[in-house]
Amino acid sequence: MRLPVLLAALVAVATCTETFVGHQVLRVVPQSNEELQKVQELQELEHLQLDFWLAPHRLGLPVDIRVPFRSLQAVKAHLEASGVSYSIMIEDVQALLDEERTEMLRSSRQRSVDTATFNYEAYHTIDEIYNFMDMLVAENPNLVSKLEIGRSTENRPLYVLKFSTGGTNRPAIWIDTGIHSREWVTQASGVWFAKKIVQDHANNEGVASILETMDIFLEIVTNPDGFAYTHTKNRMWRKTRSKHAGAICVGVDPNRNWDAGFGDAGASGNSCSETYHGPYPNSEPEVKSIVDFVKSHGNIKAFISIHSYSQLLLYPYGYTETPAPDDQELHELSAKAVAALSSLYGTKFKYGSIITTIYRASGSTVDWTYNQGIKYSFTFELRDTGRYGFLLPAKQIVPTAQETWLALKVIMEHARDNMY
Repeated sequence: MRLPVLLAALVAVATCTETFVGHQVLRVVPQSNEELQKVQELQELEHLQLDFWLAPHRLGLPVDIRVPFRSLQAVKAHLEASGVSYSIMIEDVQALLDEERTEMLRSSRQRSVDTATFNYEAYHTIDEIYNFMDMLVAENPNLVSKLEIGRSTENRPLYVLKFSTGGTNRPAIWIDTGIHSREWVTQASGVWFAKKIVQDHANNEGVASILETMDIFLEIVTNPDGFAYTHTKNRMWRKTRSKHAGAICVGVDPNRNWDAGFGDAGASGNSCSETYHGPYPNSEPEVKSIVDFVKSHGNIKAFISIHSYSQLLLYPYGYTETPAPDDQELHELSAKAVAALSSLYGTKFKYGSIITTIYRASGSTVDWTYNQGIKYSFTFELRDTGRYGFLLPAKQIVPTAQETWLALKVIMEHARDNMY
């Protein structure tokens, strides 16, 4: 047994972390309605304990399924008997987790004393990210402040960094990362964005001109309970950690909990589903805190919620096929943002409305913010397209953040130049 694997196994045992030895991620691309139906049938078989990283929605779109070792034979037999072809995207999930864990242990040995020595090329725990925030605020008291907009279900603070050069209630841009806790490249990118805003301001370049007239709000750990849980118990945890009366399972999908088409098709009423919408809109404090903040601020002009994976830039709507009134402007702006993103490393992104580009999704963040009058409401799905999925190697963090930043800058500049 290789030493890092042994070490990871010992760490797992010591911390009661769920392991994924022998789990595979299979990809199916349904080419006919029959194939799509056969894959959808797997969703009903709860005893297989399948984790749909990308769920089956329409023809030609990849479906990625994490299959536990003990269910592999049954799933492959089901697909083969139905004549549905599949490929293995990840041969052994645990092997990737072991590499990720070893990398994190190596990085955590180098304690950073300021944001200049902080390791942006590594994944960090919630405490390390909160420590980073405090260092950034201490180093830049005239630009950065830390707001607590609420508390999570498990009573963790919901922190938002505010970047402002003065004035009161100026037009603002909101960015959040990590609302789905297992999408680690998003929180890591959020940390990089925070440092980049400070650097641009110091060097009078990039977003410095935006900060002359607008404030930027950045919530890096939007789902802190879920994020802490991905580090201590289950790396694949997506939802919040709330327990609701009558619910069999823990957690709500915080991106199905908003009051925009809430509970319609495109979310689940089953508490054990990864897309469980919760008992009622804004039932999750992580969502309600943002709702209250947006309403009380009243002057947010762009709202960008960052997810992974699939390499997409999406705008409303997800819950209805009716195009958003600003559909054409949002489409043109997306094209410019994606062109800027691709210019750095050639990373290809698709773009469009949620419902036409991927699938119907009800109760999502940006549908609610758009209906609140925030015209420039966007969702990103960052790298990759499935080779690693949610387990993107740490060496891709900075390139991912850099390219995404170019797209964000296009959106922010457009919001500044097209005030409404």
